[in-house]
Amino acid sequence: MSNILLGVSAGIAAYKSADLASKLTQRGDSVRTILTPSAQKFITPLTFRAVTRQEVFTDIFEDDPAYKGEHISLSQWADLLLIAPATADLIGKLAGGLGGDLLTVTALAFDKPVLFAPAMNDRMWMNPVVQENISRLQDVLGYRLIDPGEGHLACGSVGPGRLAEVPELISRIDEALQVEPGSE
Repeated sequence: MSNILLGVSAGIAAYKSADLASKLTQRGDSVRTILTPSAQKFITPLTFRAVTRQEVFTDIFEDDPAYKGEHISLSQWADLLLIAPATADLIGKLAGGLGGDLLTVTALAFDKPVLFAPAMNDRMWMNPVVQENISRLQDVLGYRLIDPGEGHLACGSVGPGRLAEVPELISRIDEALQVEPGSE
């Protein structure tokens, strides 16, 4: 099937990303995961290694003699990058062209389809600066937004901001990887 690079930023919704990685692996996709340092406060690399049977990447400065510039090698390996959950912080960094961790520098080097699935508090989601950053990712960089769902949020609010459900994420991945007729 496909080589999918899954970027996970901080947020309680990271548990859905592990379920997504598992389901993609079960159907035959090869999934490699990048966890931001803050994401590791919510979920561990071991979880993703167990469900994908692949190495998990966490640090831009790996202390490994075999290091080969992971942000470049991962961006060349993958057919698609999905960032789920994408926090307001990560969205802002990418919209500003900032690369301070392995996920952001890999995204900046990525020249194939990039999807991002925001997850945050409803007031954060509706903040004009966040919306402007989302527009910039779409309009300037061509990233594809997977709208958040509405419902109960971890903070106790009810509204938009829930990470899209796993079937929706898979559907959008499949849509992005569709080969145009006659382009083979």
